[in-house]
Amino acid sequence: MTGDPDELRFEGYRLCPGTGELLGPDGVVPVEPQVFTLIRFLAANPDRLISRDELIEAVWRGRIVSDAAIASRINAARTALGDDGRAQRIIRTVPRRGFRFLGQVEAAGGLPPAAAAAAPAAPATPAEIRYLAAPDGVHLAHASLGEGPVIVKTTSFLTHLEHDLESPVWRHWVAALAARNRYVRYDQRGNGLSDRGAEAITFEAFVSDLETVIDGLGLDRVALLGISQGAAIAIEYARRHPERVSRMVLHGGYAAGWRRIGETDWAAQREALLDLVTVGWGSELPAWRQLYSSLFFPEGDAALHGWFNRLQQISATPEAARRILDAFGDIDVRDSLPRLDLPVLVTHCRGDQIVPFEAGRRLAAAIPGARFLALDSPNHVVLESEPAWPRLAAAIARFLAEERP
Repeated sequence: MTGDPDELRFEGYRLCPGTGELLGPDGVVPVEPQVFTLIRFLAANPDRLISRDELIEAVWRGRIVSDAAIASRINAARTALGDDGRAQRIIRTVPRRGFRFLGQVEAAGGLPPAAAAAAPAAPATPAEIRYLAAPDGVHLAHASLGEGPVIVKTTSFLTHLEHDLESPVWRHWVAALAARNRYVRYDQRGNGLSDRGAEAITFEAFVSDLETVIDGLGLDRVALLGISQGAAIAIEYARRHPERVSRMVLHGGYAAGWRRIGETDWAAQREALLDLVTVGWGSELPAWRQLYSSLFFPEGDAALHGWFNRLQQISATPEAARRILDAFGDIDVRDSLPRLDLPVLVTHCRGDQIVPFEAGRRLAAAIPGARFLALDSPNHVVLESEPAWPRLAAAIARFLAEERP
């Protein structure tokens, strides 16, 4: 079914690194990327004692990890494989020594399991952050992870290159996209490590910044990932430079901002949010920032909201945040959509309260040949813990690996 040369088979399961899927007797088994990596490493070393330190090096790249975190991931792996801590039929804990994988493993193509599992993984150490100068002198912070075909994530709000790899919002995106690609990210002007005091905070400047990053890194042809307003930036760049873009993934995006689209409820919400940002963004009272966090992640727990609240403080000043959010309202690339001639995957969460689901559906309908994936999630950005994440990650992996007809 998959044709994946790195596939591992055991106990009625198929582990497919090419698509990021764990397939069981009843179909796809939802599993978080880190748990997927853990299962893959153990299955690649069947019936061998894996020490705690070896497991940490392979799965967490040597970072400091608590025993509780390891136990949580082992339990999640067992659950995914129909195992449990009492039976330990597939994954056995050897007290004070480590873990053993007891399943009978077969690798595709006749390779030993360890060789089949030796696919590139996303580095977990911080990327080297560098700067490029835009035509107006604004310094743009950028970083790259992984090796392979290049995919550039267009600017989105909020990001901070120093914190993305530990972010509950972005770390799984980074890991998934850098696993088989060179994944390029940059902080938007006015945000993160890029210059905060930029005079021009406009859609035109955002598109120009993407041009600066791609040209400055000497990238001839790239895939683009556009999230939220980053979708419109990707679209406009592809219209202007069709020869430079191989394909696009657009998540939670829109073609026309809330001032241009004529949706009264969306416009009213965003205008009210601008007023709140003006008075509350930099406040030490978390209630001001909590509203923004709750719109992004309506069902997020206290830890997630606390992290996102803090991200707001460290990523942008109140003035910059208001100017950035205000600029999004004037975006309008609807005239560019029918002129696109490249593979496009559009994904959107049904319960998105930042960008209405209908905006994503209309975006896909207006791009010739675009594919649309609706996700069952209340969030603007899909989290690692959601059942929607394995489905989204697998769809993106398949899309990026396809040959263009």
